[in-house]
Amino acid sequence: MLSENRDIHAAKRFFKKALTSPHNQSPRVITVDKNPSYPAAIDQLKDEKDLSKETIIRQTKYLNNIIEQDHRFIKKITAMKAGVQSPWYN
Repeated sequence: MLSENRDIHAAKRFFKKALTSPHNQSPRVITVDKNPSYPAAIDQLKDEKDLSKETIIRQTKYLNNIIEQDHRFIKKITAMKAGVQSPWYN
């Protein structure tokens, strides 16, 4: 069961807003998570001709979150330095 914020209408509204942004081109591939409302919303957009029929949807669990996975090593480095003072800088 989907929550009220992750239903087909909300997904369609999100994609429509993202696709109509003036600086975006029509995507070749859309990577989304395993939410079942995304394929239905994308199919509706393809039927309404708001999205190209050649656009591929790729559903993976983690690939849509590359930025969040990329900064985890930076968080480890900064967390170590946050509480420890170097004796050379005191």
